[in-house]
Amino acid sequence: MSEYEKAMRPEDITRLFVERSNAGDAAGVAALYAEDAVLAYPPGSTTVGREAIRELWAGVLANRPRFEPEEPLPTLINGDIALTSTPPKDGSGARAQVVRRQPDGSWLRVLDQPEFAPPTR
Repeated sequence: MSEYEKAMRPEDITRLFVERSNAGDAAGVAALYAEDAVLAYPPGSTTVGREAIRELWAGVLANRPRFEPEEPLPTLINGDIALTSTPPKDGSGARAQVVRRQPDGSWLRVLDQPEFAPPTR
């Protein structure tokens, strides 16, 4: 894996995700995840592990989607674990991620819930 900019703050991951996704860089997106990360995508299923996440994003990014930065909500940090989240611009639900500080001080996603809409009643 080539050397990528590391997320030195939990909030950096969202910016790096948008930059790498818009560049079509699936390996760069996957580098934002821990080796054992769990991604709740596609909807209704999970993708487990950095390599599976890379394969998933390679397929998604092949369609050249454009991602817009979303303003993060305040990050909640407890030691080496943090909860990050962003409200989608369309107002539909929320996005949330659990990130873990690495030995070098950078942060990686360990749990990612990119799409969550509250159940309709």
